[in-house]
Amino acid sequence: MKNYSIILLAAALSSCASIRRHNEQRASCIEPDKLKEDIDYAYSKLQKMHPQLYWYISKQDLDHKFDSLKQTINEPLTPLQFYFKLQPVIADIREGHLSLRIPRKKFSKREIKTIENKKGMFSRFEYYVKDNHLYIIQNRDSIENIQPGTEVLSINAIPVTEYLKKYRELISSDGYNDTFQSYFLKDVFFNFYTAENGFKNTATIETLYNGEKHTYTLHRESKSKNDLDQDKQQEKRTPEKKVNDYVASSNSYNRNFKFLDKDSTTAYIKVKSFSRDYSDKFYKETFAKIKNAGSKYLIIDVRNNYGGSLYEINNLYSYLAPKPYVLIKPSQLTSRLTPLKTNYFRKSSAFQYAFKSLAYPTYVFAQTFSTYKKDGKVYYKMKADQPTKPNKDAFNGKVFVLINGGSFSASSIITAKLKYDKRAVLVGEETGGANDGTVAGFYSYQKLPNSRINLPIGLLLVQPNIDFLNTKKGVIPDITITESMQDIIDKKDPQLEWVKKEIAKEKEHQ
Repeated sequence: MKNYSIILLAAALSSCASIRRHNEQRASCIEPDKLKEDIDYAYSKLQKMHPQLYWYISKQDLDHKFDSLKQTINEPLTPLQFYFKLQPVIADIREGHLSLRIPRKKFSKREIKTIENKKGMFSRFEYYVKDNHLYIIQNRDSIENIQPGTEVLSINAIPVTEYLKKYRELISSDGYNDTFQSYFLKDVFFNFYTAENGFKNTATIETLYNGEKHTYTLHRESKSKNDLDQDKQQEKRTPEKKVNDYVASSNSYNRNFKFLDKDSTTAYIKVKSFSRDYSDKFYKETFAKIKNAGSKYLIIDVRNNYGGSLYEINNLYSYLAPKPYVLIKPSQLTSRLTPLKTNYFRKSSAFQYAFKSLAYPTYVFAQTFSTYKKDGKVYYKMKADQPTKPNKDAFNGKVFVLINGGSFSASSIITAKLKYDKRAVLVGEETGGANDGTVAGFYSYQKLPNSRINLPIGLLLVQPNIDFLNTKKGVIPDITITESMQDIIDKKDPQLEWVKKEIAKEKEHQ
């Protein structure tokens, strides 16, 4: 027991020292020649590992952008300052999964506990971004009685437009899609803001509502005992919470299913993320209910779904397909050694490292035999690129799918396939992910040697099994219907309402 305590104490001291070193390095300035080394290192790794680096930008143009960036590095910068110079060039590659990790301050366990025991300051609002304007569309706790539709003009006297212009350059979608940025920016705006400005306990915002300006001071309030008790209660995973993939941080379910009418004619499935967690059981139970009810229409809602598991979308497609199908084309990578560059021991504790070491030979064997060569190219074996039979409870009625600019990655893969196979009517906006696929799958986490910034590089070219359009755009809906900020505030859903009206029309003519 004594030896065990010594080990724990040593681990705790090592962790504290690691946090201190990280924060000191984050605050230190790095000489220009070292930063230029990092730029060359990043580009070199991208050229070696990324299977489709010049999909949306020519090599000549990308070479020029990296060279031009180096010309601007003429004074020492902190890692954070360097991030804001390098990331816009990475974003110009126009591959939505490719992004530097912003260098954040690390916190001790005690500091994390202190933050967790306080309410968020900005996270208690829901936001909407339009051009270079940031609006509050929901005020859950009625803070200062700020009304939905209020524009945030400045934070601590800095105009929000400056932040939006700066942060917009950090984000790219796949290709030349023009719907993704606003959806993603509203979700990550304050991630960027707090990385720059830290976790403060107060902030002054200037707002505009109905032509009148107001100034409010927001506070990071301590949670009450009742709040803390509710947090603990929300984290408990009941069987229902497991199947529907409950998310404690938002007190909501990742998956939802219901019938939209009394006679169960129309079924509705909402998936916020293809997390895979308990997805097999959810779809098995859901489609059994739909089959038993004899539903004729199915609405699948993947709006604001940033993607996730290929396994889950392949499983979902098996409940929609009328005949055997192949979901994706063979996934290409740059070499047979690429799968071994996925940082197997990344973020492993001492105990995990020891266990993984024992399993490493098996891992190497499995990864090595997961690749194959064909026509001079290297591919990775995936279950989703093999023929799959429809599930016995597959739905045979009419399918509508709701999409928008927040439908990304796996959401775009499945909707592109559904549209190509003419298996669904897509309603809404162009998706944020590309129609012709993306680069993701699994990643190699490269750490730039001097700034220590992380660059995760997707290693697999994942494309739906379709004839490509080569538009360099997202999946285009069959019926384009946009949703305004006022629709959201008024809790109106014009896209879903269009589908419900269309179904009602069809019922009248049956």
